[in-house]
Amino acid sequence: MGSLALLAKARGLTVSGCDANVYPPMSTQLREQGIALQEGYRVEHLDPAPDLVVIGNALSRGNPCVEYVLDHNIPYSSGPEWLARELLQERWVLAVAGTHGKTSTSSMLAWILEHAGMAPGFLIGGVPGNFGVSARLGDTPFFVVEADEYDTAFFDKRSKFVHYRPRTAILNNLEFDHADIFPDLAAIERQFHHLVRTVPASGQLVVAANDANLARVLGQGCWTPVVNFGLRDAADAAADQPAGQGGWQARLLAADGSDFEVWLDGEPVTRVRWNQSGRHSVMNALAAMAAARHVGVVPALAAEALAAFAGVKRRMEKVGAAAGLTIYDDFAHHPTAIATTLEGARARLGDAPLLAVIEPRSNTMRLGTHREQLAPSVAAADRVFWYQPAGLDWDLQPVVDASPVPAAVYASIEAIIEALQAYRDSGGHVVIMSNGGFGGIHGKLLAALQAPA
Repeated sequence: MGSLALLAKARGLTVSGCDANVYPPMSTQLREQGIALQEGYRVEHLDPAPDLVVIGNALSRGNPCVEYVLDHNIPYSSGPEWLARELLQERWVLAVAGTHGKTSTSSMLAWILEHAGMAPGFLIGGVPGNFGVSARLGDTPFFVVEADEYDTAFFDKRSKFVHYRPRTAILNNLEFDHADIFPDLAAIERQFHHLVRTVPASGQLVVAANDANLARVLGQGCWTPVVNFGLRDAADAAADQPAGQGGWQARLLAADGSDFEVWLDGEPVTRVRWNQSGRHSVMNALAAMAAARHVGVVPALAAEALAAFAGVKRRMEKVGAAAGLTIYDDFAHHPTAIATTLEGARARLGDAPLLAVIEPRSNTMRLGTHREQLAPSVAAADRVFWYQPAGLDWDLQPVVDASPVPAAVYASIEAIIEALQAYRDSGGHVVIMSNGGFGGIHGKLLAALQAPA
């Protein structure tokens, strides 16, 4: 929604908005762009009546602003509907879908196109370091959009991405998530197939190889050329065969993924040396390179761009260091994302102490859907500090009891910060994981570490 506000202002519209919880980096970005931002859903924000209210999918009937809009017959739209109608009609849309990696892959793809001189527009659910903003109109037909499978609005229960009508679509991976709106994996697969149905025969689908869930999606019907991507293991190399069915593969030249060779249709075509880590990051990069090639960017030029890729805010973003501890902010809120993030950090950091601080905050986490997968997801860490937030309807203690590494549950942010004091001067790394503001723990921890012991 914040990104849409930026695009609307760039179109010359006067934009304001309200939200229940406003926190960086989006709040900072909006204020820097001169967009009025009010906290709380008060009907005074809608007086005088705007020409159009764009309603986010977090709001439902009973919300004071929603009820006011309906009672006073104020024109309203969902975000995806407004974007499709006002901005995407004449664009070449490159959509990035998947349970994990959408923001990072979208950021990589937009940066590759920018590096190639293609000046794309984009709308991304985070702030790419190379751009400093999460959305812009762009100067060419190309438009990169992070394509979310979450529902559109209280009045439109289709997934957001069915509105975007992409010509190039990345299907990065698919797992069960969003248990608050999807009853099972099959329901999500059906929505992904609705996306597949919208991609023209002259377009392209970039699909992760060996993902059984995505294979089932395509098995429901596919009318568009498919290009696969995947990691090239030792057996593939020995047989000189591409991984899975795909045309794009990466052969790791460094265990942490910071250096890899790119193969296309069984031949090495370029090499990427960059500042990102983890096998998941390499997969994201492959997907972005494949999608970029569909609009004419050769692999070597894409590799140049990735070498200068500055990452995304809140994706293993270093926020500071003090008292011998380095602190990172990460958005991971699903067991797979937690595992891949920690594994990537371990590969990069070696034997240095790796401390994970995790807030189970997403709707799916609050429902306890993934509770059985949480304990094994932290195996790459040395110690885990679980936060039991208010409103979490289940006890985290069984997760701690099953943990493969030392772990404990804490009822307050202050208690976590106190426990982390024991690691001063250890040369350790603290990865803080939440899809929310986490009570400002990042700044509070830095301040505590900077104070005299």
